[in-house]
Amino acid sequence: MDIRKVKKLIELLDESGIAEIEITEGEESVRISRYAPGASVTAAPVAAAPVAAPAAPAPAPAAAPVPEVAEDDGFEVTAPMVGTFYAASSPGAAPYIQVGDRINEGDTLCIIEAMKMMNQIEADVSGVVKSIRIQNGEPVEFGQVLFVIDQRQGD
Repeated sequence: MDIRKVKKLIELLDESGIAEIEITEGEESVRISRYAPGASVTAAPVAAAPVAAPAAPAPAPAAAPVPEVAEDDGFEVTAPMVGTFYAASSPGAAPYIQVGDRINEGDTLCIIEAMKMMNQIEADVSGVVKSIRIQNGEPVEFGQVLFVIDQRQGD
């Protein structure tokens, strides 16, 4: 494999925040990791937090109240991918939604940046936003609860 390609992969790894990448071209393959073999990767933004999150009272990046079930019964909107959460379309813009807002199915709730691509996350249900569980600019894990929507108030 060409050394220029390896250098480019290292640059992409640094820019994206990904912990590890493996590329195979024919019979050649290269694995680039930010961590030494056997090192713990729990401090990385895309590390094994989803495994530890259910045992903890609240996920580390959560900004909302700690009680997840009793206080915030409703439809949970979860992250469909690993990435960075953005509440608005640009740094100076107003957030897409706020607690108490009435939303409709298909409304844009936020953006998750993954691999330099901006992915709009849309509402699966109509209702009222009960809680926002993450702060702007924080990393999210696949399956992490982002919002809780009260469907009873959607009609």
